[in-house]
Amino acid sequence: MVGFGQIVIGPPGSGKSTYCNGVQQFFSAIGRKSTVINLDPANDRLPYDSALDIRDFITLEQIMEQESLGPNGGLMYALESLDASIDEIISKLDALLKTHTYLIFDCPGQIELFTHHSSLSKIFRRLTKDLDLRLCVVNLVDSFYITTPSQYVSIILLALRSMLQLDLPHVNVLSKIDLVSNYGELPFNLQFYTEVQDLQYLKPSIEQESKSVLSKKYARLTHLISEVVEDYNLVSFEVLAVDDKQSMINLISVIDKSNGYMFGTTEVGGDTIWSEATRHGGYIDYDIQDRWIDNKKAYDEEYEKERKALVEQENELSDLHMKDEWDEAIDEWK
Repeated sequence: MVGFGQIVIGPPGSGKSTYCNGVQQFFSAIGRKSTVINLDPANDRLPYDSALDIRDFITLEQIMEQESLGPNGGLMYALESLDASIDEIISKLDALLKTHTYLIFDCPGQIELFTHHSSLSKIFRRLTKDLDLRLCVVNLVDSFYITTPSQYVSIILLALRSMLQLDLPHVNVLSKIDLVSNYGELPFNLQFYTEVQDLQYLKPSIEQESKSVLSKKYARLTHLISEVVEDYNLVSFEVLAVDDKQSMINLISVIDKSNGYMFGTTEVGGDTIWSEATRHGGYIDYDIQDRWIDNKKAYDEEYEKERKALVEQENELSDLHMKDEWDEAIDEWK
């Protein structure tokens, strides 16, 4: 039986656990069975319901105490030690897939694990082979990093390195895009940062970051890295605000296309209506510069009006349902 899922990676603070919680709620709303698998042995406060938690097999605290390691070394050692429990994990995941459950893997935030360390890639190669899983990597990066040219180049290089390391369909995402307007004016519009083209235009901005001799060499290095990234022509970004419905719809549409869920049977996750809708164009291509920077306030006000209207409608339906139940109880009493 073919299974589907997504692997959520990204640096610390990029919003991985928040995204996992949000996407699980979104899937529940559209009728897709899903569960989150926590692969972070240091994460002891999960905001979501998890059907499988790596901490049931191994914890970071245990490893650090037993092996006299620090947090970073302990985290890598913990994932390397999963070989002893991988068969049990595969058995539990297989049971979930038999119930047509979509899997969401919440990964640790240590970037070495998805840029050059082999533990995560080995785990997912084993899972895809033994369980016939169709997976897509969702790489979350805080949109704050686009505010500085050198940091922006670094996250592009990080995205490219993780794409080459994990060797799976990849969707790079600028998370917390609703906050980017708070960081000051950007030298280019948002499309420039999401499409990752013509990076040579960043060169003057990089040189202006600092005027020291060392910084000039650093600027030269950053510019050369930009040329390498452009030569590969593989990196682009989606944008995400977890609380925004259309933003979530657009991102899930891209992910479903990347891992093949959109082209599978509509019975896989139980969300027949969603599957049919996305096949006929669920993605809405709107101007992200207009939505998140130029006219963000107006869009937010309209969104809030729609949200309040839906809440009022739900309350009215709830009151009506309670009235019907009360009337039935009175009739039975009589």
